[in-house]
Amino acid sequence: MYDSSLKYKWDNKNVIDYARQEGMEQGMIKGIEKGKREEAIAIAKEMKKDCLPLAQISKFTKLSAEEIEKL
Repeated sequence: MYDSSLKYKWDNKNVIDYARQEGMEQGMIKGIEKGKREEAIAIAKEMKKDCLPLAQISKFTKLSAEEIEKL
């Protein structure tokens, strides 16, 4: 009885630890993607300020022309 209770606790802890780790990894990936997008927007704003063509800005930042026009 004690062994099965202990095994249940360990299994439960492992499930929680795994879910927490997965959540942290997904959060980090989303954070990195958000940072890259913010950097691309900042670069696009500077390029737009220098009057570079939208096609060139889009090529270097990977943002769409519509996104760049809204900046």
